[in-house]
Amino acid sequence: MNAEQKQFNRAFPGADCSALSKHNNMKKYSILFLLVLVTLSSCKKSYVEKNDPNATTVEDFFTSENSVLLAVNAAYATLRSGDNIGEGSGLYTDQRSDDTGINDNQSNAGEPFQFGDFSILPSNSYLKRHWTSLYGTITQCNAITTNIDKATFTSNDTKQRYLAEAKFLRALIYFHLVRKWGDVPLVTTTLTSTSEIIANTYRQPQDAVYAQIVADLKDALNSNLPNLQPTGNAGRTSKAAINGLLGQVYLTMASTFDANKSENLTNANTYLTAAFNMRPFTTLSSVPYADVFDVTKKGTNPEMIFSIVNIAGNTTYRSNIAADNQPLGETINSLKIGLGVGGNVTPDLIQDYEPNDLRMAYSVKFATNAQIQDYFVTKYRDRTDLAGVNGWGGNDTPIMRFADIILLLAEVNAAQGNDVVAIQYLDMVRARAQMPLYAVARQTPAYSVKYPSLKLAILHERRVELAFEHKRWFDLLRTFNTTELVAYFRAKSQSNFGNARLTNFTTKDRFFPIPFDEYKLNPEKMYQNPGY
Repeated sequence: MNAEQKQFNRAFPGADCSALSKHNNMKKYSILFLLVLVTLSSCKKSYVEKNDPNATTVEDFFTSENSVLLAVNAAYATLRSGDNIGEGSGLYTDQRSDDTGINDNQSNAGEPFQFGDFSILPSNSYLKRHWTSLYGTITQCNAITTNIDKATFTSNDTKQRYLAEAKFLRALIYFHLVRKWGDVPLVTTTLTSTSEIIANTYRQPQDAVYAQIVADLKDALNSNLPNLQPTGNAGRTSKAAINGLLGQVYLTMASTFDANKSENLTNANTYLTAAFNMRPFTTLSSVPYADVFDVTKKGTNPEMIFSIVNIAGNTTYRSNIAADNQPLGETINSLKIGLGVGGNVTPDLIQDYEPNDLRMAYSVKFATNAQIQDYFVTKYRDRTDLAGVNGWGGNDTPIMRFADIILLLAEVNAAQGNDVVAIQYLDMVRARAQMPLYAVARQTPAYSVKYPSLKLAILHERRVELAFEHKRWFDLLRTFNTTELVAYFRAKSQSNFGNARLTNFTTKDRFFPIPFDEYKLNPEKMYQNPGY
């Protein structure tokens, strides 16, 4: 371990930087740590202070461009956690929607069941862990943006690239926070004292949070990041990812705020188009759907824009999604023997697939074992020898891909009244899935009755194309206002939803509750969301 790595460990206790110092390949970048800058205690200060003479403060750590690289890599690595936005984070998105749930009898009384049952309590420990993990990523990004000027760089381009990556990650996480909780604390600098923490621990309006997200992403675009990252840098952001995220942010703003709706839609179209124009292929149909999720082809997948990279066979950086979704009696996902129920899929989603949709055949399967008798997720498979009988897979976690961007372009053009253009984008995805084009499909009563408007047809297409990619809940929030969303859920059949109770869904469920521990610290500044 060299001196800089030792210094890293002192500044960031508990972090392992050994895999971070030599390469830019994100397959090597897998630190998980929470950057703690200030420790608060209710005890009185000791008369005899004990200081570690070998300790390195966070501020003192940032001395060279390699030290900044270590910090940036560590910020990326926090995304891997299921408490953050990694592969296990579907609890906070897909299970909150109408796509998946927890439907075995043993789990129905547990805290995870509260998410899909719309009975979540502010004291839910999973909710608190999610909040803490997201703010942990932001804290790390703030350490970079606050201290980067202290480091010496041989090239200003390198400095600007690292700064852009930190701002992209901060924007990405704030985008999750503001959509899940609404008004949230907004901090963009390192807090180094108790008084600073107290002064900044208060909820700020959504429009202020969105303004910061936009500012960070626009700053990130003014860097020398590549349009798309080469294979060796898989897992790092790019201009395509920044444009794609910025376009989605503007589209969400257009559905969230009445003011500047037309301008937000125009901006959404501009940035989404910029991302689309950076695609490395001519037509989406040239990239088979199955290839996008084929673990043996992930290094050459031209559709992926931004993902969290995992390493098959690695005890620390592996993916568990294939094995975790394999129920008793099934072998399609993993060489590991499945003993549980796998990943539950609602009948409501199953019935939304059109006949002969190849995406259904690839994404879900019915478990015939008498103890299961339910659909489970097969979209992420890894039966390679490297994953082995332990199920230590190499599936990457998709965060953004071009089909997502294409359908967002369909959505924004439909919102602008450009139906012809919207349908062209919609048909790109349907053609790749070998489904009838929209003009043909809408002539079919079964299709036209379920999706009587272009808006609902696009929502449907996003559901079946992007299933289990943690998109559905956010798609619902953009498509419906709160009253419409309640009506949408209440209109569903309880028999197609499992044990989670649709009657629990009310206007309060637009947002999560503020975690109780956060609220009780300052009920006035950390006010609770309505209904909790």
